[in-house]
Parts: sequence; structure tokens; C-alpha cells
Amino acid sequence: MLAADPGASIASIAAEAGVDRRTVYRRFASREDLLAAVHEARLTAIEQAIEDARLREAPVAVALHRYVENIITVNRTWPVDLTRMLTDDTVRRRRDTSVREVDDFLRRATDEGLLRPGLPEGWVGALLPQLVHLVSRQLPELSPGQAADVVVDTLLHGVGAS
Repeated sequence: MLAADPGASIASIAAEAGVDRRTVYRRFASREDLLAAVHEARLTAIEQAIEDARLREAPVAVALHRYVENIITVNRTWPVDLTRMLTDDTVRRRRDTSVREVDDFLRRATDEGLLRPGLPEGWVGALLPQLVHLVSRQLPELSPGQAADVVVDTLLHGVGAS
């Protein structure tokens, strides 16, 4: 609900969950606390997705596919944007650590020949999340594995016929 309507009320969230709003307020003192918990869960899921992909030690093609598949699952499970929480220094540091981990992996993938060298600095790091975001939202009928196939193929081969 919060992904579709960031302004959704606690009453409507509770109704959608099939509970009374007092139940929600017993767990979360305010709407902001509920949002913080949702963002915390998404951030933790992202960190776990990166860890599970084994970006430092798995073969780069395997790690890339695992990472993309894992992040698609995170996006579909927690379809909220973290940018609203990035004013919190702790959240920003955690997110920046995750971004650095992926950027380091993408440099490794370039060094090992999976990605083409010579692209503008940060280009692949900016493109990959956009592809993942698109497939997460635009192709919900695909399993995370199938959606990851589309992203990885598009990233590595583009959309041209040649």
C-alpha cells in the first residue's frame, strides 16, 4: 500500500492487513515509525541479497545473476523507495556501503572481462538498478530468475539485433 500511496493512512493500512488500527499503533507509535520499520526491512533485505550473491568470491557471471535475482525479489517484496529515508545518517551510511559493494563488484566484472571497459565512470552502476527496477515493475509475470535473465542479457548484450 505504501508503495502505491506513500500517504496511506494507518487506518487504511490496518484495514488492508485485516487488523484494527489500534493493533498497528500498539506496534508502531506513529506513521513515521511504521515507515521507518518498512524502510529498515527493505535495507536489511538489500544487504542480505548482496551477501547471498557472494559478489567478492563467486564467478562474476554467477554473482551478477544471483545479485539481480535477489534484488528483484527485494523490490517485489518491499516496493518502497529508500530515498525518503536517506536524510537519516545511519540509513544513508548503510545504503552507501551497499552501493560501494556493488560498484566494487562491477569493477571486478569489468576487470575480468564480463563488462566492456571504457564506459563512463559509474555508467553500469547507474544502469543496472534502472533495469532491475523496470523488470521488477513491468514484468511481474516473470519469476525472479526469469526476470534476472532478461536484465543480465540486456545489460551484457543490449537490445540491438547485432
